[in-house]
Amino acid sequence: MKTFSTTLNHTSLRDIWYTMIGIPGLEDAHIWISIPICSMYIVAIAGNVLLLFLIFTERSLHEPMYFFLSMLALADIFLSTVTTPKMLAIFWFQAGGISFASCVSQMFFLHFIFVAESAILLAMAFDRYVAICYPLRYTNILTPSIIIKMGIASVTRSFFICFPLIFLVYRLTYCGRNIIQHSYCEHMGIARLACDSIKVNIYYGVIVALFSTCLDVVLIIVSYALILCAVFRIPSRDARLKALGTCGSHVCVILLFYTPAFFSFFAHRFGGHSIPLHVHILLANLYVVVPPTVNPIIYGVKTKQIQERVIQVLFRKNHCENLSHTLGYTLLCFILYPYCMYLKCRQKEVFNLQIKKNENIEILRFLYT
Repeated sequence: MKTFSTTLNHTSLRDIWYTMIGIPGLEDAHIWISIPICSMYIVAIAGNVLLLFLIFTERSLHEPMYFFLSMLALADIFLSTVTTPKMLAIFWFQAGGISFASCVSQMFFLHFIFVAESAILLAMAFDRYVAICYPLRYTNILTPSIIIKMGIASVTRSFFICFPLIFLVYRLTYCGRNIIQHSYCEHMGIARLACDSIKVNIYYGVIVALFSTCLDVVLIIVSYALILCAVFRIPSRDARLKALGTCGSHVCVILLFYTPAFFSFFAHRFGGHSIPLHVHILLANLYVVVPPTVNPIIYGVKTKQIQERVIQVLFRKNHCENLSHTLGYTLLCFILYPYCMYLKCRQKEVFNLQIKKNENIEILRFLYT
């Protein structure tokens, strides 16, 4: 009987539909939460598309650092697009229904892009290490073919790490629980709806985290330790500051990417009931939109070449001059407008007083004549 039930369960997996409820406990605030998330998603898509356009159209940006940055921008577009549209559908239309196959697909692409982006950040740390420690051999070491191979290696590693997750959730027996307390599908969220033991899923998730993401973090730390040693051996203070400045934007992106990810990972497994569920889910929702939104802004602010190219594309020289003149005249009008109104009122008062004075003179003349 048990074998028949299991067989029936596995043959009907295609008929399973889940309902994602968004952020549990904050259902009444879904509309308000959706406003910043939608805004950040639009900014993330626009910013990363603009970044890709600038890198591929401007010859001065055809350098290893910017090729890795284009990979990061592409990963950010995919990361936010895999989750955010469905998230907004839940918040706006309560459209939380999703089939088992679609849920597993979303789970796979979410983890696949995350692991790939982690590898890209490691490649960018290696790029900074070579640029600072071996500046004369920089272009010889990081040739276009090497960069392409590193990109392919990042994607291939991510695929082979995340592909087993599909089999791990398909092997489980499901017995009717279909409410996912989340805004998107992820591995442990699906596994916890099963009736079987999920120890294998838990162990594999921890192993993946240790030997992919954590290993990337360790190697990034080693890279920056070597970079700091090389930087502090530079005799010139200005050269040291310039070298550190080239790494500043990458360090900000790394912190922005890994900090919420590790918080969510450890809180999900070891936090228990000490951290409310809606806090977990809210941070997980922000995690898939905040880094893709902020990354192009960080590189736009920190990288002079990108700043100049953005200004060149968005504001041509003549347009800039006309715009500056217009803004100057507008500002001048705002400053002078109250003073002009004051003078006009004073003039009107003086005119009224003059009229009244003339009227009084006419009356006196009439009385004494």
